[in-house]
Amino acid sequence: MFRNPEWPVIEQLLRGARTIAIVGLSADPSRPSHAIAAALQRRGCRVIPVTPTAPAVLGEPSVPDLDHLADVLGPGERVDLVDVFRRPEHVAGIVADCIRLRLPALWLQDGVVDAAAAQRASDAGILTIMDRCIARDCAALRH
Repeated sequence: MFRNPEWPVIEQLLRGARTIAIVGLSADPSRPSHAIAAALQRRGCRVIPVTPTAPAVLGEPSVPDLDHLADVLGPGERVDLVDVFRRPEHVAGIVADCIRLRLPALWLQDGVVDAAAAQRASDAGILTIMDRCIARDCAALRH
């Protein structure tokens, strides 16, 4: 049964993540994914929009899927975290991509719940957080 890591592990991930790929990032400023991505940028993170519906979001070029991350990464740059704003039925495919691409960490936003897929990611060595808001957890960090 999947369980989120304890707070010190989450805190360490949030403090260390510099490049975050956001699957399902909307170009619409009224959407939660847009507001959260903007908040992450204000924290100094580079946000990579993973969406086939917009060529760029928040000043960053988009990629249609995780397979195209290398198209926008600079030399020596890597994705530290994949943040997901998709419905739960899409999570299994995203987890399969994360495992195949050997991405280090996966964050499933509030309401994005697929315990079996989250456990699969965790079993594959991907630090996985499910059903939590990354912006709320960033705000809770001690400075």
